[in-house]
Amino acid sequence: MMTVIDRIALILVIVGALNWGGVGLFAFDTVAWICGGAGSLLARIIYTVVALAGVWCISLVFRTEDAIEEA
Repeated sequence: MMTVIDRIALILVIVGALNWGGVGLFAFDTVAWICGGAGSLLARIIYTVVALAGVWCISLVFRTEDAIEEA
C-alpha cells in the first residue's frame, strides 16, 4: 500500500515526465511557459520539487513486499 507522500511524489514525477516529453518532442517547456521563463524563481522551485519527488521515488524501486505491508 502506498503512503500519501508516495502518491504525491509519483504524481509530481509524472508531471515532470510529461513536461520533459513536451520539451523533447515539441521543444516546449510547459513549466517555463506558465512561470514566465525557465530561470524564474517559481519555475526553479517547481523543477526542484519535481526532482526531489524523483529522488523519493527511487525508494519505491527498492521497497520489499514486507516494508510495503508494514506501512
